[in-house]
Amino acid sequence: MGTRVLAAVAVLVSAGVHLYLWNDGYKDLDKIGPAFLLNAVGGVVIAVLLLAWSHWVPAFLALGFGLSTLGAFIISTTVGLFGLQESWEGWYVWVAAVSEVAAIVLGAMLLLRNNPLRSSGQSQQHAGVRRPGSH
Repeated sequence: MGTRVLAAVAVLVSAGVHLYLWNDGYKDLDKIGPAFLLNAVGGVVIAVLLLAWSHWVPAFLALGFGLSTLGAFIISTTVGLFGLQESWEGWYVWVAAVSEVAAIVLGAMLLLRNNPLRSSGQSQQHAGVRRPGSH
């Protein structure tokens, strides 16, 4: 399986867990409910983009999705998030956390492999440099 497919699966798994939790009662929470639904929809969109568009943008989105989702969960387990205090208990916590770490790692790998700055940065770097002896 390719890195893009694995990244898409990782994002979809996290999105699926959030949709499951949203339907299991989180939809009734004021700010968390809409965030979980947005996470589910956003994850599907990012997964489709990863599979359909061979560009650095979907990889960047997968990386950001993983970082923001895992980051929000870590905040909710430490100081709380919008009145919700979570813990590292339950199958859904671990499935989501592992998939988000995978999205981070795979998104970063894709970005490093398809670095948009590497190809355009090198040509820009050499564009303004005068070589000795040139006028």
